Amino acid sequence: MHLSGMYPIVMTDRLAECRRFWVEMLGFEVVFEATWIVVMSSSGSRSLVAFMSPDHPSIPPGRERFGAAGLLLTLEVEDVDAECDRLAARGVAILHGPVDEPWGQRRFMLRDPAGVWVDVVRQIAPAEGFWDRYAAA
Repeated sequence: MHLSGMYPIVMTDRLAECRRFWVEMLGFEVVFEATWIVVMSSSGSRSLVAFMSPDHPSIPPGRERFGAAGLLLTLEVEDVDAECDRLAARGVAILHGPVDEPWGQRRFMLRDPAGVWVDVVRQIAPAEGFWDRYAAA
């Protein structure tokens, strides 16, 4: 398989709220929009995310409804603390951090209007010896 791209599509009945949040708070740009879907891109990167109405006929067959449980979208930035401060000042609830994690990330976390965890990170040096126990044999 040769991919030309890949992006998650989050089913939500809060399409307008997600669009507004990802554009106004996270700086994404709308690249395609219809009444049932919005596809957004991060300026200067190939990172895409889409939100789609759960009542559109193109959703996969089955009775299960998508929930945000288990979905974590990671956004890598240059200055975690500045982004955290900027979002908190705009009223976004920061639910974790910012904190230096022993595996080598400085991060904070929030949830978007669909309930998706958004993990904002910068790579840093891991704690000495942290990865030793995970080394491949």
